[in-house]
Amino acid sequence: MQAKKLQMTESTARAQRCLNCGQEYPLYPPILFGCPACETEDFKAPLEIVYDYPSSTDWMPDAALPGLTRYAPILPPLVADVSMGEGGTALVPFLGEIPGVSAEVYIKDESRNPTWSHKDRLNLCVTSTALAVDAPGIVTASSGNHGAACAAYAARAGLPAIVFTTPRPPAVASFMQAYGQKIVAVPEPHMRWTLLEQVIDKLGYHPASNFTTPPTNHPFGSEGYKTIAYEIYLQLDKRAPEAVFIPVGYAELLFGVYKGFKELQLFGLIDTIPFIIGCEPAVGAPLKKATEDNVRVAHVDVQPSDAYAIAVPVNSYRGVVAVQGSEGNAVGVTEAAMHDAQAALGKQGIWSEISSAIALAAVHQASELGIGQRGPLVVVTTSSGFKDIHVGQNEIPLIDGSWEELEALLKQ
Repeated sequence: MQAKKLQMTESTARAQRCLNCGQEYPLYPPILFGCPACETEDFKAPLEIVYDYPSSTDWMPDAALPGLTRYAPILPPLVADVSMGEGGTALVPFLGEIPGVSAEVYIKDESRNPTWSHKDRLNLCVTSTALAVDAPGIVTASSGNHGAACAAYAARAGLPAIVFTTPRPPAVASFMQAYGQKIVAVPEPHMRWTLLEQVIDKLGYHPASNFTTPPTNHPFGSEGYKTIAYEIYLQLDKRAPEAVFIPVGYAELLFGVYKGFKELQLFGLIDTIPFIIGCEPAVGAPLKKATEDNVRVAHVDVQPSDAYAIAVPVNSYRGVVAVQGSEGNAVGVTEAAMHDAQAALGKQGIWSEISSAIALAAVHQASELGIGQRGPLVVVTTSSGFKDIHVGQNEIPLIDGSWEELEALLKQ
């Protein structure tokens, strides 16, 4: 598929810009290896997309309905018929009590996207970009959500995709395999990056995930996450929350939501940007260390975590930009707190992956951060609980069908 044959949405995107040194580059081709102008041996700066923004907000939807093409003017050029109605996810009031928090708390439930995670927003942007530059395929490394979304959107666009992963629970493996793409498991996580780079070099495939250290990630991908901020603004009756709590791996989501609120402020629709709170497993928490030490990148030793998808040894610079730019914070969350939050969400009808529940767990630290009285607070949960390590291991009680056994069970 050639770029000139594509039906692309109208966009005000004009260039790529380094988040570190500010150097600008043409919009295409995407710069995937980090900014060459300020690159050093141990630092590759990520880029963002810059726009000649519309002079008014007449383009903005009146309601947070599905379909990211509704936000086309402030997104990179999209291939409209690749969209699967991503976005427009529910904002659900949290009905439980959280010590020290008197403000309203809402759950932004990203599990309601087409492939059940926030990654659909990113992959619409990345897949559109791959088509625009006439890439022969897409390649990514993923623990599950990103791989499934990449496979699905590539399939819809008519592109082959290769997803490198480590051995996953059967439910997650089946999830990624459902879209007819090549899903390949390797024994050790670091092997994924070597193979990913070889596929890029030898086959010319377009990467949908990072392959540098520290991770730079696709400059077009995070733009899709801006729409979460616009939706929250619309769902809160056109007001900004006090703070947004977001799970953090390599902080693409964190940065995207921050940038969305920054644009809302630029358009004069909100006065202040919400505090952006990055939520990490306490067994590592490199973004927390980087922001505390006031450095661009921090490396940490990581212990095993049930939130395996976001337990990473190094932060991305995008996360530092989002936390500092919003005067927010990064917090570490214990395993016990994550499990408690997952159970609390379940009792309210939301089955959240433990890597998502971490954001609700972090709200328990709100009073320590000096927030939670003015509100509202928004918690972004990124995916459903079927992806967790122990899914399928619970046994359902079996009775003989008699009332006596049922009654005995109910009394337990």
